[in-house]
Amino acid sequence: MDTLPRRARNPLILLAFATTLTAAAPDPAPNPERTRWQGHAARVTITRDDWGIPHIRGRSDADAVFGMMYAQAEDDFARVEANYLTALGRTAEAEGEEAIWADLRQRLFVDPAVLQTQYAASPAWLRTLMNAWADGLNFYLATHPETKPKVLTRFEPWMALSFTEGSIGGDIERISLSELKTFYGRPTPPTPEELGTRPREPSGSNGIAIAPKLTSGAHALLLINPHTSFYFRSEAQVTSDEGLNAYGASTWGQFFVYQGFNARAGWMHTSSTVDNVDEFAERVVRRGNGWSYRFGREQRPLATQTVTLRFRRSDGGTGTRNFTTWRTHHGPIVAAKDGRWIATALMWRPIPALEQSYLRTKATDLASYMAVAERKANSSNDTLFADSAGNIAFLMPQFVPLRADRFDYTRPIDGSDPATDWKGLHTLASLPSVANPRVGWAHNTNDWPWSAAGPDSPKAADFPRYMDQTGPNARGTHADLLLTGKTGWTAERLRDAAYDPYLPAFAKLLPPLIEAWRTLPQGDPRRRALAEPIALLSRWDHRWAADSVATSLAVFWGDELWRAYGGFAQVERMNVPDYTALRVDGPTKLAALAAAVDRLTRDFGTWRTPWGEINRFQRLDAAIDPHFDDAKRSTPIPFTSAQWGSLASFGAKTWPGTNRYYGTSGNSFVAIVEFGPRVKATAVMAGGQSGDPASPHFADQIDRYSQGKLRPVYFHPDELAGHVERVYRPGDLLPPRN
Repeated sequence: MDTLPRRARNPLILLAFATTLTAAAPDPAPNPERTRWQGHAARVTITRDDWGIPHIRGRSDADAVFGMMYAQAEDDFARVEANYLTALGRTAEAEGEEAIWADLRQRLFVDPAVLQTQYAASPAWLRTLMNAWADGLNFYLATHPETKPKVLTRFEPWMALSFTEGSIGGDIERISLSELKTFYGRPTPPTPEELGTRPREPSGSNGIAIAPKLTSGAHALLLINPHTSFYFRSEAQVTSDEGLNAYGASTWGQFFVYQGFNARAGWMHTSSTVDNVDEFAERVVRRGNGWSYRFGREQRPLATQTVTLRFRRSDGGTGTRNFTTWRTHHGPIVAAKDGRWIATALMWRPIPALEQSYLRTKATDLASYMAVAERKANSSNDTLFADSAGNIAFLMPQFVPLRADRFDYTRPIDGSDPATDWKGLHTLASLPSVANPRVGWAHNTNDWPWSAAGPDSPKAADFPRYMDQTGPNARGTHADLLLTGKTGWTAERLRDAAYDPYLPAFAKLLPPLIEAWRTLPQGDPRRRALAEPIALLSRWDHRWAADSVATSLAVFWGDELWRAYGGFAQVERMNVPDYTALRVDGPTKLAALAAAVDRLTRDFGTWRTPWGEINRFQRLDAAIDPHFDDAKRSTPIPFTSAQWGSLASFGAKTWPGTNRYYGTSGNSFVAIVEFGPRVKATAVMAGGQSGDPASPHFADQIDRYSQGKLRPVYFHPDELAGHVERVYRPGDLLPPRN
């Protein structure tokens, strides 16, 4: 963990460490693995800056990967392990039997034996990186006996193929756990989150690219603004003598920069609205001891597989459960609906996915980035791109199955009809992407592609319906307002746009509420009871602020409607603000306002409570599962949920025992990058770089985070000079803490 004094240690200590290992446990012959570890470590330097962020340099790309994984494990090994327990379908071994269902869902796709075969068949250069990935983590464990893994005491290179895509929720997570449990033996009703009856923060991100012709310095600009769960990613710079030089956010445990930039190009991924995960309703019949399914005029046997899962028992021992699973050529069976078995089809291409995720970090312009994208192994990410040549682009995911557009793939589709089958993949040229639009900007806020570049956006009529399954959102409206017709952009102005406080959803929703109050009969008791709240909302400029009572009132009102109508909005595939505007009548909106006033009064003593007193950031300890305490120190956050159109997103709610809202997702990493002859950037992350509460970097960015005050990124050596906390090699012995 990053808890060390601000001074460098002698790299030669590594030799003493190696001698100590040998003396403590003499080998009859040299240990090839240990020799390999020591060789990597001797070729790697880790420089921690004054924010604790590692700048890793290796002689080769493999050396850099080794150092990157070692540094990640130093900062938060628990999250590295947790991500791979999820990816491998082994979480129940640490968390207990209830987690076995998520493990089963994962293991419907992730077969360790298959991954080992694929590892062996991988290109030599990729195997070298996977080997270095495992070596870096294993070397960390060997040199840090105080770190006690829950399950994974050793990492094998093939494991890297289980987790090749760094977005907040992988495609597999779209499969309902409730439906999976019901099908495989435990009848389970849908959760409130699945039904949409419990408010759930929109996941995703913001990305904006601005062309040189609109900027004051004639340099392309890029906003990198992922909205993920907090502490989900690590910040780092990774360089090698083989040309690697990437900076940005990497999901814990992965050896590629997921959202970031290099000296000449930058990439920001946002969760796409494209429909590329499909459910096929299969007509199954019992045949002997097995099952078959109809496909056209054929009856095909369902393939079966036994999946054995281990779990931690309450007494600390290990239990096992066996599941017989089925699959058709469409994919594994995950549910049953209306008498049909449901097979899920999604992208599962571990080798090209890992290749694409890594190689794009070395792309230096749009052409080389697109050459990497031809692997078509990115399924869930839109991309906002910018480079030093002045190119900007909005790119759709490259894995988009080609289908017959007459079918509605947002619903379970008839798997017995061959016409519904996937017909290969779209070419990149046939996707609704935009390169160098005349308008000079492009954006995405997890909304449809039809507004990505203003008048130069792709036209929905020119593409299949399955290119979008969600539609617009309030953040997209907000981005359009900020970008349209604006010139003279600078990095500072783009930062201001990223934190612009306007909430377009409330600008749309509040006038009908106010009008409903004004049309009440004079003797109606609601006129008097709600007069002051209505007057306050009537004067509000629809902009969040920490000292704003109107923000508190509007959010609590919106949350009342969200809880009441979120499920209906989900059924109609609408976002909550649009559903509220179109489907909820005036009296219901007034009742929700009265309920909001009552709840504010009950929880805070008065409904006139400023937003910053309610909406808070708190990081108490290193626990992965968040918990909060109103009695302990926290920091006010002025921005709101993305649901209301806040580009700066803070997904917060009450928690057991709290009245205040505490955030766990939203703005998690923010960076502004300017691609001049010499790339420049600023950034901030939620909390801090380290997962160790004893580290000075556990919470040292909270104040900057709350104010949107980005810090300089030390990308170039001369920028890093003067901001070095320590320099060391992996495995250096460290002095005891004072």
